[in-house]
Amino acid sequence: MFDDRFRVARAALIGLALGIASTGWAQTARISITTGGTGGVYYPLGGGMANILSKYVPGLSATAEVTGGSVDNLRLIGGGKSEVGFSMVDSAWDASKGQDKFKDAKVNVRTLMVLYPNRMQIVTVEGTGISKLSDIRGKRVSTGSAGSGVEVVALRVLEAMGLDPKKDLKQERLGASESANAIKDRKIDAFFWIGGVPTAALTDLAATPGVKMKLLDLAEYADAMNKKYGPLYAKGTIPANSYPGQDKPAEIIDVWNILVTDDKMSDTMAYNIVKTLFEKKAELVAVHKEAENIDLKNQAVGSPLPFHPGAKKYLEERGVKMP
Repeated sequence: MFDDRFRVARAALIGLALGIASTGWAQTARISITTGGTGGVYYPLGGGMANILSKYVPGLSATAEVTGGSVDNLRLIGGGKSEVGFSMVDSAWDASKGQDKFKDAKVNVRTLMVLYPNRMQIVTVEGTGISKLSDIRGKRVSTGSAGSGVEVVALRVLEAMGLDPKKDLKQERLGASESANAIKDRKIDAFFWIGGVPTAALTDLAATPGVKMKLLDLAEYADAMNKKYGPLYAKGTIPANSYPGQDKPAEIIDVWNILVTDDKMSDTMAYNIVKTLFEKKAELVAVHKEAENIDLKNQAVGSPLPFHPGAKKYLEERGVKMP
């Protein structure tokens, strides 16, 4: 008798579940967007993306997660613990090749969309004897904080110049704010930084009374870096007046940020994510100004990695000639 009641109840529950599924109640898909620390651009922009996708894509619930940044995000995607993540192209390239930090954990990375450029800025001030980049030989120079993305690219720039940071410089390893303070106090002569423009620490330095900040040209070294490390670095320009007292443009190197997934995401999901984020770009810009740089014209040139077929389909519909 008990077994009969159990079978009837079980059949009723299965029927209820099937009925719910048929109405779409059970069709909600959940994705995690892995970003970076709360003080950077990745996290607020990722939060904006999660809100937009949850609001406008039927049956999709997206959340933004705080992480250590690019390397963490790629490892989480590779481990099946995240569906979408932010990354700099050089980290994503290493993950796709299974090299450097990904020697034991190759990731089948696919680009969803190109976001905005991180800009390599080499900063000095008047009175240091540095007027061009080659003048940094023998000077006190910060190459970025230890283990940072700044340090990775700074060392590659120095290598392209033929300089050894340990022999040809008096090397310091400081972040942007620490570097700006150190150069004010004349403890260093120049420093490397990668970030958006303007970066607050650099704006503060440039606005300091009695200080004339200068940005050094370095774009000429992009080709040598790409030849050795892959097509990761693009020549760019920081316009004059991006910082107080900056009276001429600086020819620099850009490292693009991209939104990535892996090869397991469905074409429909990838298509809907990219379509919605482009169509609701104004709402992203309201979250963070860097979203203004998310542009169709950058999609075919900003990432050396293959695009997800669903993303590629949408971009081609919008007239982007994809490689």
